[in-house]
Amino acid sequence: MLRALAIATFLATPLAAQEFFTLKGHGGPIMDIAVSYDGRIATASFDNSVGVWNGDAPTWLDGHRAAVNTVAYYSNFLLASGGDDFAVNVWADDGGGAELGRHEAKVTSLDICRETGNLIASGSWDATIAVWDVGPSLGDVMVGIGNYPKRTALEGHDRGVNDIAFSSDCTTLYSASADGTIRVWDVATTSQTHVLVKHGFGVNELELNEEAGWLAYGAVDGGTRMVDLETGDPIADFTLDRRPILAMDFNVVTNQLAVGDGEGFIMVIDTKKREITRDFRATQSGPIWALAFSPAGGSIYAGGIEDILYGWPVETLTEHGQMDGAQRSFLEDPKTLPNGERQFKRKCSICHTLTAGSARKAGPSLHRLFGRKAGTVPDYAYSDILDGSEIVWSRETINALFDEGPDHYIPGTKMPMQRIVKQSDRDDLIEYLRTATVQEEN
Repeated sequence: MLRALAIATFLATPLAAQEFFTLKGHGGPIMDIAVSYDGRIATASFDNSVGVWNGDAPTWLDGHRAAVNTVAYYSNFLLASGGDDFAVNVWADDGGGAELGRHEAKVTSLDICRETGNLIASGSWDATIAVWDVGPSLGDVMVGIGNYPKRTALEGHDRGVNDIAFSSDCTTLYSASADGTIRVWDVATTSQTHVLVKHGFGVNELELNEEAGWLAYGAVDGGTRMVDLETGDPIADFTLDRRPILAMDFNVVTNQLAVGDGEGFIMVIDTKKREITRDFRATQSGPIWALAFSPAGGSIYAGGIEDILYGWPVETLTEHGQMDGAQRSFLEDPKTLPNGERQFKRKCSICHTLTAGSARKAGPSLHRLFGRKAGTVPDYAYSDILDGSEIVWSRETINALFDEGPDHYIPGTKMPMQRIVKQSDRDDLIEYLRTATVQEEN
């Protein structure tokens, strides 16, 4: 909400030319995008990392133990992130970081307010919002100096919290939830003041414009609406026949609202005229999971099921083509594949490679898997539970892994819950892996 304060510094950044570009390097889909006041870009990914981009050169912030769902700039050089590992982490953009604290379920959203205090708020699928007072210096918190952070909890939603937003003075916080409501909270007292919206379907995204007095939200059923910030009364409805709404961003300079959905469209709304100005099918397949404007609003950045961030000039949004559209292995037509390969591509390939090198994937390389002790791929950060593990990967241990499920076979692992129920499917997968993981290095 403070991006307009730094437009002058943005004009000197290398991506200010409003040209089409891509940023490549992640090993998994882009889940969120944050832009600093001076135009720096940070990306959160399914590959468990945050990328901070200086031009097209990334600095990787590695520390999460599962997919990173959300990232937000605290200042031009400090960030916060939240992930499927339940953790809220804070970072310097040169790579140093620390865990701020944890929820009881995955962290889905962050917002930061520094007007009257240094506050970081995190929303989680544990149905709570945590407000972290980090005191006079986030840097001190990162190295363990002082009595901060101080955490308070906002409780009242019936289901997971999907998005949150502070008022500009930090006194009020708005939250959107899978329970179909948008609620308003008094930060100082941690009490809910009222329910602003009862939508019926889960609400995924929200954006505020306090000066104009509205809140915009996007929901699971495709609802895209603008309501009065005080009363919740309807102002405008931009709902199209596409669902769900998965991403939103508002630019205070141009008064444009961008909306991304599960069918791969980016809709741009002129919020003053209350009209849709652009509606672009940005992907050939798959959703738009992340959207962010450049500080001056001239460009829109998007991420989806690919490992790539795309940046389009808003004025020529439809003139540069869609996202590349290279088919992800886990989306291939299962009818075209032998069963073992089908099991791997649909259930394993988003996290693992078969060739040497883990390639920034969410899981380690499976190259030369058979006979290897678990937890020993040198370029991958394993869960602590695998340190010194006696498991050796074989037909029997791989079968047990997918028969029982990783959460039971290796309690505490960050490998997602995944069972392959049929013995024939497990046998076919094991045979495929036995052949595919012994290929020679190039």
